[in-house]
Amino acid sequence: MPLKRPLPLAERLPSVRGTFEADADLGKLTWFRVGGPAEILFKPADEEDLTEFIANLDEDIPLTVLGVGSNLLIRDGGIEGVVIRLGKALAGISVSGGSIAAGAGALDITVASKARDAGIAGLEFLRGIPGTIGGALRMNAGAYGREMKDILQSARAVDRRGKIQELTLEDMGYGYRKSAIPEDWTLLSAVLKGAPGDPAAIARRMAEIAGAREESQPLRTRTGGSTFKNPAGGEAGGRSAWQLIDLAGCRGLALGDATVSDKHCNFLINRGRATARELETLGEMVRRRVKEATGVTLEWEIRIIGIEKGEGQ
Repeated sequence: MPLKRPLPLAERLPSVRGTFEADADLGKLTWFRVGGPAEILFKPADEEDLTEFIANLDEDIPLTVLGVGSNLLIRDGGIEGVVIRLGKALAGISVSGGSIAAGAGALDITVASKARDAGIAGLEFLRGIPGTIGGALRMNAGAYGREMKDILQSARAVDRRGKIQELTLEDMGYGYRKSAIPEDWTLLSAVLKGAPGDPAAIARRMAEIAGAREESQPLRTRTGGSTFKNPAGGEAGGRSAWQLIDLAGCRGLALGDATVSDKHCNFLINRGRATARELETLGEMVRRRVKEATGVTLEWEIRIIGIEKGEGQ
């Protein structure tokens, strides 16, 4: 009796109103411009399309959520299973009183601008965070003295069975650049709170943040943003990640076209033809040298996902 072969992934997917793309190029969707393909890339038509898809997807099929790929390194072998691209379909923003409701696909900078126009202060720091609200929610993103836990009122997510979860700030279990939300939950939206403010003053603060980023960070390069988290507690003697990297002599360190930025050494840069493997290997070289020089173990802030080229293929 012949062996029963498993159905190809494309034939196991539930019907959707959005779109599927097989063997989709993910490198062009990340700020590093590296990474292998998605076995299947799904772009939902709206939130209902997304939640119904997840509810009807076999639980053994891997699921990965992708925003704008700003703080992400996808390995050269790509991502197995289904990659969900949160785009405009989940990027709605609305204002009610002193709060803003934003979809997980909304850009942080766009939310900051909406808050400014509505005279809602306290969200200016989002101007300095590349990426989407979904990513910011999951990692408790922060900059310039504030983070998501300071402005989050509530959030919504869909679990792996397709059930909507209503979340309070306490439910998020926030710590420094992390949350307690299960990895297989997909964040859908958030309600963010602020305080009444003068739009002109808010605009000035946002301009200051934009100027500070332009001056100190390699923004016009192929980079993934801050590479390593700042060490917690007193283990680093109050020094930030970039100071430790500089102290370890890693400023300008290179591996092929992967390099540590001369402008801000907590940024890795793809100078043109770097591979994901080179970038990850360079990052591990930096971690090792910092450990040897200072005794501090840096923790990746950039999210690294996917498989090595040739693995599982």
